[in-house]
Amino acid sequence: MKKYLIFALLLFFSSGLLTGREAEMPETGGINAWVAANFAKGVVPPFSFDYDVVNSDCFIGGWQFRKESVPSDEPGVEKFKFTYTGRREGVRAECLLDIIPEYDALRWTVYITNISATDSKNVSALRALNASLHYSNDGECRLHYLEGSHISKADYHPRTEVLQEGGNVQFVPAGGRSSQEQFPYYNLELPDGNGVVVAVGWTGTWISEFEKTGNSVKMQAGMKTFDSYLHPGETVRTPLVGLVFWEGDDRMAGHNKFRRFSLAHHTRMKDGRFVEYPFSCSFNHRDPYPCQEYSCLTEEMAVAVVERYTQFGFSPEVFWLDAGWFTGAADYQHGKSWANTVGNWSVDKGKFPRGLKPVSDAVHRAGAKFLLWFEPERVMKGTDWAVKHPEWLLEIEGSTDETYRLFDMSNPEARAWMTSEIAGLMRENGVDYYRQDFNMEPDKYWEQNDEPGRRGMKEMRYIEGEYAFLDTLMQIFPDMLIDNCASGGRRLDFEMQKRSAPLWRSDYYHYDDPDGYQGHTVGLNFFLPLHGTGVLTDDPYSFRCGMSSALILNWRVTSKYNNVLRMRKNVEEYLAIRPYYYEDYYPLCQLDDLTADDIWVAYQMHRPSDDTGVIVAFRRPGAPEDTYTVKLCGLDPEKEYTVTSFDFEGESHFTGAELAAGYTLEIAEPRGSLIIQYR
Repeated sequence: MKKYLIFALLLFFSSGLLTGREAEMPETGGINAWVAANFAKGVVPPFSFDYDVVNSDCFIGGWQFRKESVPSDEPGVEKFKFTYTGRREGVRAECLLDIIPEYDALRWTVYITNISATDSKNVSALRALNASLHYSNDGECRLHYLEGSHISKADYHPRTEVLQEGGNVQFVPAGGRSSQEQFPYYNLELPDGNGVVVAVGWTGTWISEFEKTGNSVKMQAGMKTFDSYLHPGETVRTPLVGLVFWEGDDRMAGHNKFRRFSLAHHTRMKDGRFVEYPFSCSFNHRDPYPCQEYSCLTEEMAVAVVERYTQFGFSPEVFWLDAGWFTGAADYQHGKSWANTVGNWSVDKGKFPRGLKPVSDAVHRAGAKFLLWFEPERVMKGTDWAVKHPEWLLEIEGSTDETYRLFDMSNPEARAWMTSEIAGLMRENGVDYYRQDFNMEPDKYWEQNDEPGRRGMKEMRYIEGEYAFLDTLMQIFPDMLIDNCASGGRRLDFEMQKRSAPLWRSDYYHYDDPDGYQGHTVGLNFFLPLHGTGVLTDDPYSFRCGMSSALILNWRVTSKYNNVLRMRKNVEEYLAIRPYYYEDYYPLCQLDDLTADDIWVAYQMHRPSDDTGVIVAFRRPGAPEDTYTVKLCGLDPEKEYTVTSFDFEGESHFTGAELAAGYTLEIAEPRGSLIIQYR
């Protein structure tokens, strides 16, 4: 008999009493029943905020309540608005909620408005999620999560925390970027054989907390710092929160359900299907010192690289031009680089006298798209944007000429101007896809530019402005894809996930350590089906380490040290198995320490629709054993499977039960790899 999650809102009043309503998830229609139980007249909802230092749990149950169905233009998604109005307080809270029954998924954001004619009391402690899970069986409650980006080999390392009685596990990202050091996705596994995936969407500084008390786990998530009065008619919002409820024998049931939900309902869509992020190539990665990135690239060289890739038959979907194409970035004789000339958003006419249009024309002739790097939020003093509009730049105490300024995305006039500038440059130069980087920590800029008595308001309006900018750009270019980069993957969260994906998920890439890419893939695959990184060399081990749903070839195709036949073979193998990266995911190796040199790393991608899949495995340089046994997942135990490999000839046959019991991989030499297919 199936077990179901029982949800209770645990509401702690100043008296210390526990009140609320439990709602059991039945076998059919469970998610709607949970919503009906928790968003109702007289019931405290699963979000909270403080008003005049009193928590909303104490009064919102007595506010006027209204439920409305909202028209939905997304198949399979039911939309509702729940309104809570406090006439005496002069405040209204509106929760916009989506129900996705096929995936037992919910997502919502809460908007709080001052409906009075005078400034409100202070609103604070904005928690998009404040709810508890109740369970029946004895056993451990495990919280599965990833580390955020440290720009290290440990980026996105999977971790598991066993929740202790009365212990509070708290997560806060660093620097104002949403996945710097911490990662805002979790899978809470309960001893009843079920759980919930929790996703937090706020591209600034969020906070999440998990606390076990008795047979309940209290979950909270929201904006970390906000304490401000509201002007008449003014509205603020909470982060976006997503929940996907699951049942199963192990927690991968939850991860894979969330991956499927993400692809079906929470990523860029076109013609009713998620958009696949591209297989890309660069323009001969890394100019020689003292040039940096692509600061010394010229029109002639860029066009020649496109023609060379076409000659070799690699057929990338995107040609990618990263930092250094803009005015001033090539002036290394005077200490200039791409990093200290951001704010000069015009094409360097010394290198590209006709602009970038000849380059994009060559790319389009090759049947590909043209992606261009931008970093519009970071502005260096003395650059074009800084001279034109210094009033739109945020500074911090002690700023010098070398200190970066932050473009004020909270200013609608400034944001409209930025949008026009970037959209015009993209049109003029034939740019198809937009890559946005962000190599600074904005939190101190927000803090020092808050108005008195309105702590957190600058961050609030800035992040809202960020979303508005990206959404407007997508309206202008409806076929555009956005690559989300912030020193690698430091802006990965549930809100950004529906707008963008990280094609360059970690700046650890600069250390040229393929084993690091393996660990990043193993970790991110738990929650994000769309992500990528670059490959620098063409040996099969390094190339396979970089494989995921997206990939960038950063080969120097003009170098005599590369092998065209080997490069072609690598690409052919990747394109053959690439579709599996959108399917169900299972790690097949130990997860205690993915940074070690003496281990095997292996994972499986399984397609339930036709019961086929792939195994990708690596024997690291220090791994002493030449064999490693894995247990495959998701297979029909009674079916017979044919197993083949890209690395040896012949085929073998096993039942699903045999493969689940143990299949032995063999790699004769250290620093070796395998790709296995089964059907």
